[in-house]
Amino acid sequence: MSLLDVTARPASFVELNTVIPNVVVELKYFTGDNFVGSRVNGYEREVCLITHPAAQALLRVQHELASFGLGLKVFDAYRPQRAVDHFIDWCREVGPCATQSRFFPDLAKEELFSKGYLVRYSSHSRGSTVDLTLIDLVSQTELEMGTEFDFFGPESWIDHQQIPRQARANRMLLQKLMMQQGFVPYHHEWWHFTLQGELYTDTYFDFLIA
Repeated sequence: MSLLDVTARPASFVELNTVIPNVVVELKYFTGDNFVGSRVNGYEREVCLITHPAAQALLRVQHELASFGLGLKVFDAYRPQRAVDHFIDWCREVGPCATQSRFFPDLAKEELFSKGYLVRYSSHSRGSTVDLTLIDLVSQTELEMGTEFDFFGPESWIDHQQIPRQARANRMLLQKLMMQQGFVPYHHEWWHFTLQGELYTDTYFDFLIA
């Protein structure tokens, strides 16, 4: 494994909206609307960075969705290692947590790592992993998925059955289209996908999103 602390992003990383102009981006770790409750280190601009092969694969997914009147909304893609370090430091903080009831009501902070929801080195830092959902292209509203992004619990697992039927169908549609374009899902998070044959398999970057 190698960790590259570079000040400028490699040419293999692109801004997703230069490849998919109509993609909706809402970077949760930039806005502060996330389980930490604040902007995360490394997110200095609300722009989605991702490797070019992953962006091209997402473009194909977007084309497929258009026939349904649907599109993609991206919550996160490339994530600097310093952001992951921020998560680790946050988990070590003691005292009440204002976001617990919303994002992980049945877990303690320290369990987020032991249960596999957070990891020391994230595939996001390799540049070909993306967190996303489906939206209606006309209203721009998110489709029902059973939980919101970054809800830590069995309800977010791909095959969880105790969610509305429409939410299960929406998850299945997202999984099917993403997998058809070469993405591998993560069982514990319905929104999380990594491109098979990703450009960097063992390199974790730490350049700023700026």
